[in-house]
Amino acid sequence: MRFAPAAAALALCLAISASVTTAGGRAAPDPRAAALLAEGRAALAAGDAEAATDAFEAALALDPGFTPIFIDLAEAARQQGLQGKAIRYYREALAREPGNLAAISGEGAALAEKGAVEKAKRNLATLQSLCGADCPEARALQSSIARGGAPRLAAESSAEPASAAN
Repeated sequence: MRFAPAAAALALCLAISASVTTAGGRAAPDPRAAALLAEGRAALAAGDAEAATDAFEAALALDPGFTPIFIDLAEAARQQGLQGKAIRYYREALAREPGNLAAISGEGAALAEKGAVEKAKRNLATLQSLCGADCPEARALQSSIARGGAPRLAAESSAEPASAAN
C-alpha cells in the first residue's frame, strides 16, 4: 500500500512520455530510404511503374514506419492497373495516419477506377469535411469520380461475358 501512490505516479509519467514520443510522428525518412523514394518517384514519372515499385519496396524495407511510402506504392499499383492492391496500400497509410488527405483521395480514385463509385463518393465527402471542396485532393477525387472506371477495366469486364459464352 505504501508504494501504490508512487507506482501510480510513475505509471502516469511513463504513459504521458510514451504518448508524446509516438504522437510526434516523423517528418523525414531514413536518408537511404529518401534516396530510394526519389528514385522511385522519378521512375513513376517516367512511366516505369515496376522499377518504381521495386524502389518503393526497398525504401519500405529500410524505413517501415514512414507512411508516404505506402502512398507511393499505391500510386505505382494504380499505374499498373492493380486498383485492389492500391486500395490496400492506401488503407495501410490511413491506418497509420487517419487524416492523410492524399491517402483518402487516392483510395477514392482507386475505388472509382474499380467501379465502386458510391464508396468513392464517401471518400469525397470525408475529404470535403476535412479540407473543404476546394482543396487539391478533393478536386482530384471529384475529377476521378467524374471520369468513372478506367476504360481498360470496362473493356475487360465487357469481354468476360463474351468469352464465357463461347
